Amino acid sequence: MKIVILGGDAAGMSAAMQIVRNSEGNEIVVFEKGEITSYGQCGLPYVVSGDVKSTDDLIAREPQTFRDKYGIDVRTSHEVTKVDCDHKVVYGVDHKTSQEVEESYDRLLIATGASPIIPPWEGRQLEGIFSLKTIPDVQAIMNDLNHSIEKVTIIGGGYIGLEMAESLVTLGKKVRIIDRGAQLAKIFDEDMADLIHEEAERHGIELNLGESVEEFRGGHRVESIVTDKGEYETDFVLAATGVNPNTSFLEGTGISKGVQDSISVNAFMETSIMDIYAAGDCAAQYHRLKQKLDYLPLGTHANKQGQVAGLNMVNKRKAFQGVVGTSILKFFDLTLGRTGLSEKEAASEYIPYDTISISSTHAAGYYSKKDPMTLKLIYNKESRELLGTQIIGHAGTDKRVDVIATALYHHMTIDELADLDLAYAPPYNSVWDPIQQAARRA
Repeated sequence: MKIVILGGDAAGMSAAMQIVRNSEGNEIVVFEKGEITSYGQCGLPYVVSGDVKSTDDLIAREPQTFRDKYGIDVRTSHEVTKVDCDHKVVYGVDHKTSQEVEESYDRLLIATGASPIIPPWEGRQLEGIFSLKTIPDVQAIMNDLNHSIEKVTIIGGGYIGLEMAESLVTLGKKVRIIDRGAQLAKIFDEDMADLIHEEAERHGIELNLGESVEEFRGGHRVESIVTDKGEYETDFVLAATGVNPNTSFLEGTGISKGVQDSISVNAFMETSIMDIYAAGDCAAQYHRLKQKLDYLPLGTHANKQGQVAGLNMVNKRKAFQGVVGTSILKFFDLTLGRTGLSEKEAASEYIPYDTISISSTHAAGYYSKKDPMTLKLIYNKESRELLGTQIIGHAGTDKRVDVIATALYHHMTIDELADLDLAYAPPYNSVWDPIQQAARRA
């Protein structure tokens, strides 16, 4: 069987390796638009800060390794621009030679990822304006930062915006964040976002919230940024306004798309067209709490979906079990963790909800008070089923988010949290874990 994979990063190469390990005699061809395969995109901001020494450290396997060791025909600098589902042929271009290419397939996996959203701002072609998604992006950013850059503007206060704000402050830059919303980190509710704002301002970051960017001004290079409320001098701009799935080339194929133009898939990563699968940031994910497809482009989901797709493509039937919306983020001295539904999401799903919030510590209060955390639980006020948590703190935030993520996966009630047998010793916990303290008060 001939299997063609579009995309050589997390989902695509996870699928390719599952095919190699679970079948024999298949021909695997991978088309990758860039030059690099299998690298950790989530580590890119930490290369800028110097916490990760080199982009080389992010690369799991080189294209040649896949070719030589696993027999996978990886073709870099190859971009597929059209899929003929009726005749099972993909068409594209080899960017090294500018020649058109085509390849037939028996089964096809679309794992083309996502690209940064760059709104049609006037002046966006000026030098000094960047986005961050790939290793070449971070290399271009670091080359630019080597010049006399002092004033940095970040547009967008999501994952990348916050991580890069920290990295750039670490490098001694004066950082401003502009966001058209009323808060940073929209995946958190407003009451929790206040803690994030305080941390940003404590580290000298200027926040311009509720402002919309209109244009950039300058000669060859950006010199200022204009919003609907003012104009600000800047030497460098990072646009971190989210991503869109790379699915526009599928227009006219009949492949169904849904949330934010992501590819709709079933539990086996099958699309609406027979023998075509999709996984990763170009595909939707089934949300176990919303009980419908959602779009949450994260590396954890891409790897899992890729693995599931690869197995199903060689008839090893396995279902993707869905997601519950777990994520975590380091922001200076804070850890920002959440899983499940926020208040905003619960309301949008018409779920009758209630919340309970507490301030606690990672360790027993008499042992140490140096690691405070604010913890919020969201639950269905009629059925008492747990809906989510948001935790902002220091040490121990991650493990509590993971406990709640596990509870959400199994549809536990908030009352059942109190019965969990969680680890206790004074340096690590109170007799009643903070999540149990909150649950008992609900």
